[in-house]
Amino acid sequence: MQTTTHLEATPKAAPTQPDHYNVSMPALWDQKTLAAYLGKSTAWCERARWCGEGPKFIKLGRHVRYKADDVLAWIDESSQSRSGSEG
Repeated sequence: MQTTTHLEATPKAAPTQPDHYNVSMPALWDQKTLAAYLGKSTAWCERARWCGEGPKFIKLGRHVRYKADDVLAWIDESSQSRSGSEG
C-alpha cells in the first residue's frame, strides 16, 4: 500500500513595512520622450538645455533625464496670456 502525503500551503501575510519605506518615484523622461511630448526635435531639446532655456534636467552619469513634473512646470511658466490682438 502506497501512502501519499498532501501538504496544504497556508498563505502567509506579506510583511508590512512602515509608511516611510514607501516612496513615490517621479516619472523620468529621456530626451526622445520630451521631444515627442513637446512636438520638437531632439536637437531642439539639446540646444534648449545648453542655453538654459528648456525644462530643468537631471544628469545621471552620461544620461540626461527630465522629471515629468518639471516639464509641466516649465510649460506653465512659459505660457503667456494673450491680451488684445496679435500684430
